Amino acid sequence: MVIDGGTLTIDAVHAVAEHYAEVELASAARMRMMNTRDVVAGIVERNEVVYGVTTGFGKLSEVAIPPNRLGELQINLVRSHSAGVGPMLPEREVRAMMLLRANVLAKGFSGARPELVDLLLSMLNKRIHPPVHEQGSVGASGDLAPLAALGVALIGEGLLSKGDDLARPALDVLSENGLAPVTLGPKEGITLINGTQAHTGIAALLVRDAMNLWHTAHVAGAMTLDALLGTPVAFDQRIHDARGQDGQSKSATLLREILRESEIRESHRHGDPRVQDPYCLRCMPQVHGPVRDALDWIAGIVTRELNAATDNPLVFENGETLSGGNFHGQAVGLTLDVLAIVMTNLATISERRIDRLVHPDFNQGLPAFLVKEAGVNSGFMMAQVTAAALASECKVLSHPATVDTIPTDGNREDVVPMSMGAAWKARRVIDNVRNILAIELMCAAQGLDFRLPLKPGRGALRAHRNVRKLIGPLESDRVLSPDIEILSAAIARGIFSETRND
Repeated sequence: MVIDGGTLTIDAVHAVAEHYAEVELASAARMRMMNTRDVVAGIVERNEVVYGVTTGFGKLSEVAIPPNRLGELQINLVRSHSAGVGPMLPEREVRAMMLLRANVLAKGFSGARPELVDLLLSMLNKRIHPPVHEQGSVGASGDLAPLAALGVALIGEGLLSKGDDLARPALDVLSENGLAPVTLGPKEGITLINGTQAHTGIAALLVRDAMNLWHTAHVAGAMTLDALLGTPVAFDQRIHDARGQDGQSKSATLLREILRESEIRESHRHGDPRVQDPYCLRCMPQVHGPVRDALDWIAGIVTRELNAATDNPLVFENGETLSGGNFHGQAVGLTLDVLAIVMTNLATISERRIDRLVHPDFNQGLPAFLVKEAGVNSGFMMAQVTAAALASECKVLSHPATVDTIPTDGNREDVVPMSMGAAWKARRVIDNVRNILAIELMCAAQGLDFRLPLKPGRGALRAHRNVRKLIGPLESDRVLSPDIEILSAAIARGIFSETRND
């Protein structure tokens, strides 16, 4: 994969962060970087006053730095700003952040040497990454603490890990892999830490995760509908054409495809006294559909941010430098808040479908809690309770982070977006939704077992077989946590997104 600062995609981020695709710098990008590096060198040579090059930072921007201390200035910046706390980001999120930072530098507005990108990409290609704390960024002037942790590693300080190995002194890990740390020149410290790449990297990964869950929710919902003797009439295309909402129409189309050729449906097509199904079945397109619309919108903003110049100041090839605020993370932070909200809607409707499956008053003649000899056995009683707990937590996590602001840096940075808070909240919601859908798949498959020998729709039948390849039917009570974990991991691998029809 070649990065050039302008063509990075969400799929490419996923390929590098999760599947270790190798990366190199485009030659045209290398030339742009060299041109703007010459601009920075000229500023230093003329001793011009330019923020972040020959001055301090933030509230200290009025402090002029003598030429013989400009290198020290940049090193001290990455050291002092590496002040994160809390859990460590997963490896895939750190790799995404590293790739995005390399891509921003490759864009050519940073005034940094290509050697910085070369080291970042070599670390990615050799599966080396620093430990990065999850907490400590307010999202402006960028994700300072997370990116500073990366900057410290690049200068050979702090710690680095290779793959799953324990973190060890960075200088040792670099040396063992034939790499040397960089010596930061003027502006290169601020270049490494000024930007939105930590929360944007997480967002790029979560968008793919969320789209996978969107497809899986239709598979699980369709299985549930067949198990509960529901009707697909509500998914008739004419209904959705009459409303004209794109996501809703896509959702209905997908449900029709999954439910096609259902023997269970034919068994109760005539003589069923029920006119309508409950909302959790009948209104799946109206609930799932807006989620898809939101995901498409989120993907657009995140993709643009992958290729955005987020430094300050920006350095132009014509010799100009301009100070601004492209490091401010409001754009992607807002999308992460929206992501948490819309995915919570998938969680709540799935939990209601689970309750319908296990509830003996509502499950259309299926055994209470989907188990033989209910009473002696509790069946999936607690699985629904777990789903309820997760759905409730999603609602708490849906409170937006980006409506908050606490002034920082001596009140110079007085309106900040809290984008990293939005990122880890959204990640937690995504994990919860995956587990809830795993529970629904588990319960729906059990419900379909009780409808045998009648078969569900083609897509639902395929999903049922996939569930049964992974876990067996519940004949009597057993510990359910391993089953949920197995199905959740399969969802993450895309096993239940095979019916994609975009």
